[in-house]
Amino acid sequence: MATATLNAPAGAPPASDAIPLRRIFAFIAMVFGMFMAILDIQIVSASLAEIQAGLSASSDEIAWVQTAYLIAEVIMIPLSGYLSRALSTRVFFSIAAAGFTISSVLCAQASSINEMILWRAVQGFIGGGMIPGVFAAAFTIFPPSKRPIVSPIIGLVATLAPTIGPTVGGYLSHAFSWHWLFLVNVVPGIAVTIAAWTLIDFDKPDRGLLKRFDWLGLAGMAAFLGSLEYVLEEGTRLDWFESHEIVFFSVVMVFGAVLFFWRALTRDDPLVDLYAFRNRNFAFGSLFSFCMGIGLYGLTYLYPVYLGRIRGYDALMIGETMFVTGLAMFLTAPIAGRLSAKLDPRIMMIIGFSAFALGTWIVSHITADWDFYELLLPQILRGCGLMLCMVPINNVALGTLPPQQLKNASGLYNLTRNLGGAVGLAVINTMLNTRTDVHITRLHEWVAAGRQVAEEALANTAQRFGDFGDAANTMALALLNQRAHKQALIMAFGDVFLGLTAIFACLVVLSLFLSKPKPAPTGAGGGH
Repeated sequence: MATATLNAPAGAPPASDAIPLRRIFAFIAMVFGMFMAILDIQIVSASLAEIQAGLSASSDEIAWVQTAYLIAEVIMIPLSGYLSRALSTRVFFSIAAAGFTISSVLCAQASSINEMILWRAVQGFIGGGMIPGVFAAAFTIFPPSKRPIVSPIIGLVATLAPTIGPTVGGYLSHAFSWHWLFLVNVVPGIAVTIAAWTLIDFDKPDRGLLKRFDWLGLAGMAAFLGSLEYVLEEGTRLDWFESHEIVFFSVVMVFGAVLFFWRALTRDDPLVDLYAFRNRNFAFGSLFSFCMGIGLYGLTYLYPVYLGRIRGYDALMIGETMFVTGLAMFLTAPIAGRLSAKLDPRIMMIIGFSAFALGTWIVSHITADWDFYELLLPQILRGCGLMLCMVPINNVALGTLPPQQLKNASGLYNLTRNLGGAVGLAVINTMLNTRTDVHITRLHEWVAAGRQVAEEALANTAQRFGDFGDAANTMALALLNQRAHKQALIMAFGDVFLGLTAIFACLVVLSLFLSKPKPAPTGAGGGH
């Protein structure tokens, strides 16, 4: 069999570390599949306005294009480990890649908003199966000596895809049409499907799992995770528990959680094996992954909102501005790989979390004049920090688990990152709204305290509208009110960035209390 040996750290025994070339190409194909599935979240979110116009949808309806995808994906991610064991990685990943490609075509051909929502849900559910499989494969087929190479690859893809999504989406919707947001998946999707079916040979199926499939556990998990995602996605827009829908789905979420955890903890072969959390490293790694989801998806959301609302940028201009983070991540990936072979992972985490916290602290001083150059250093710190964090977090969470736990654990690990993103976006949106209201109130109080200044500003503004009497005063007052709201929103952005700084500063401290990860169990890599 043809073999290829990846560069290993000095002293590693080359014979035992030889990886079949076939498996290396299979892994590369899986990485491309995961990249497509993660990219599709942000590539579409950046161009929802174009899809809304093309399908004549309302603002409430178009939001479901994202929500349907995320709800379906968050259900599949933890389920994927069970299905992968039952069908084998080869069959399950090939079905997921083919289904994702077909549903992408159906999304592009949708002629109504209802069709789009349906196919987006199918796309999210099937595509979600590709994400955990890559993490499990990386720690199953590659020995520990290859982790400095493999971990940066999956870390880069998991973080780069959502980061460059606005750039790719903005370019496609401007240069072509919104249909290409989905058609761009077709050629890579076909290639990944063929490569997965032809090359993957990591494991054998356990058909008996299909006969013992826990349908009741699936119903509980779908109700729990689906309702949780819906509440987090729609809570801010619907004013949380003032809405009957949010109350209803919160109740469904609680009952679903009880059913899901009961089945997961009492069955011999549950859909999701929660006992991986007994491993201290995995538990801490999942907590860090949750917080990374807050930072990753939170900033991918915040920057475009600021650039769109305050600076008036369109999707393409936003993408060009945010490309810096993706470039910084790409350039940092090989450095992170080398450092992971030499540095204590706790040190790498501290450096990464500190860089991320410094970047968000700088942006907490944001003003209405901030542009590409003011955001340059914070974005570089964000990109470098993300890569320096993700590599050791992946290794800490999955690198010490026994091979038989990897598939289920990988699903749980990826789920924590997605839930972190959902929780983060919900909190960020709520905080933006509440802090904006607080700052508006304070600005009104300040104006009331200095009426002479306010009256002078009002008179100067009214002069710009000419001699229209009361109408000029009314227009001037409206303009000043608009300025006050804009200033309050900018101050709210600063508060949110300060909150993110606090989260990552806490992670720096928490990293100090981690115990040094023990070496991986014998046989944890190299093929099974």
